[in-house]
Amino acid sequence: MHPAIQGIITIIVGVGGCIGYFYFSNQFLDKVLFPATGKNAGRNINRANQIRPWLFLFPALFALGLYLAYPVFATLWLSVTDRDAGGAFVGLANYSKMFGDVKFWEAVSNNMLWLIIVPAFSTGFGLLAAQLTDRIGWGGIAKSLIFMPMAISFVGAAVIWKLVYDTRPADQDQIGVLNAVWLSFGEGSFSTLILKILPLLLLAVFILAIAYAIYQTLRPLLGREKGHGESHWWGLLLQIVGAIIGAWLIWQTLGAILSLISATLPYGEPQTWLTIPFWNSIFLMTVLIWIQTGFAMVILSAALRGIPEETVEAAVIDGANPFQIFFKIKVPQIMSTIVVVWTTITIVVLKVFDIVFAMTNGQWETQVLANYMYDKLFRANDWGVGSASAMIIMLLVTPILVWNVYNARKETR
Repeated sequence: MHPAIQGIITIIVGVGGCIGYFYFSNQFLDKVLFPATGKNAGRNINRANQIRPWLFLFPALFALGLYLAYPVFATLWLSVTDRDAGGAFVGLANYSKMFGDVKFWEAVSNNMLWLIIVPAFSTGFGLLAAQLTDRIGWGGIAKSLIFMPMAISFVGAAVIWKLVYDTRPADQDQIGVLNAVWLSFGEGSFSTLILKILPLLLLAVFILAIAYAIYQTLRPLLGREKGHGESHWWGLLLQIVGAIIGAWLIWQTLGAILSLISATLPYGEPQTWLTIPFWNSIFLMTVLIWIQTGFAMVILSAALRGIPEETVEAAVIDGANPFQIFFKIKVPQIMSTIVVVWTTITIVVLKVFDIVFAMTNGQWETQVLANYMYDKLFRANDWGVGSASAMIIMLLVTPILVWNVYNARKETR
């Protein structure tokens, strides 16, 4: 049968089935189960109205139970059993084996780096694009171009950027954009300025920004702000964890600065960018930042447009400059939206698989948790460790989902 005909039949059966379910279930409820006739008509109508919402919810609840709840419990069971031993219960042996695997900790370390860099840069670039495109006449075209990567699949984006990072032998023409740019540099003051001094300055600014963020995070704990005693314990815990992560990131950046200072750059030689440790992870993150910036821009642009003009006009009358208006008037008013965008991108980062799989397959120290899970499940055929890593990913994603739901309910009150 032709695929087009199969698609049409699927649509007809699917839509017709939904319509038939809702029609006949309501008929059964109103005509058979609780008929609106006789001396109990009023009571039957009330009972039917109480049950009716569950009729509409049942297909979704059934699908969620079948395709979400059941796999979660099945994966949990697989993580504590040995499939090769006929499904024998082994307790936490798979988790112990996973925690003893060097590649697992490499994946955790890389995921931590992804969690810090990708949401921050995606949200920052999206906020910058949202602010700037609203101030120019061709802002709509600019937004369309920035949002366009969102229409590309992760695998498609990985293929595009793999061509950007492509490497050919030195005696051949380079089709990779990055190598073509790299080969245009030679030894000299200009190359030193662009390839050493400028990256050093950017890394120094990054360290200062992280240090300032740590200071702002710990300032309530130092007793310099009122209302510290009203903070929840989990809020204080998040502040401490955030400060520790920031300190770790500063340490990593200092190591990158020392490496850059001592490095002897191989001028005139094409580089295999995706095999250079640490920097190859940055190159992979660039792909996801490129995709998610458009998402952040659209959401934050709508939030910026919702800011009352009176607050901006009052700031202008008080003599505030554009930077003060943006950072002290606009950003605080859309902070809840920024947090939602940040956490949504964080969930995407925790599940990132396609980009790493298509570009490096986790080689050259670029392993991430989702690709580690795939390797264990479908390459090593180790269902116990693979399921254990899947549970770790779920445990990392769940608090962020709960946080998003909590904030959404808080906003609606």
